[in-house]
Amino acid sequence: MSSLVRSLGYRACVFPSAEDFLASPLLEDTSCLIVDIQMPGMSGLDLQAELSAHRRGIPIIFITAFPEDRIRQRAEAAGAVGFFSKPVDGHTIIGCLDAALHHG
Repeated sequence: MSSLVRSLGYRACVFPSAEDFLASPLLEDTSCLIVDIQMPGMSGLDLQAELSAHRRGIPIIFITAFPEDRIRQRAEAAGAVGFFSKPVDGHTIIGCLDAALHHG
């Protein structure tokens, strides 16, 4: 995923966990997140809730190997800009990323 994002001319940073991202100095400069639902420690949905609680309006694109309607609904209700099942088509991510970064 990071290679795809970089091929579009964007800077991509990879973090081993949501907690590592939240503790990073890049939090303030992040324009969009591509997040897995299931991660070590804090889940993608928990990260979304944490960012929302602190009024950080970072667009989030979720990917998951375990798509469930209730999880999709929860993510979208909280403002997710995309929710995709693995494997994700690169063109799909590009379109969603473009929309998140350039069209609000």
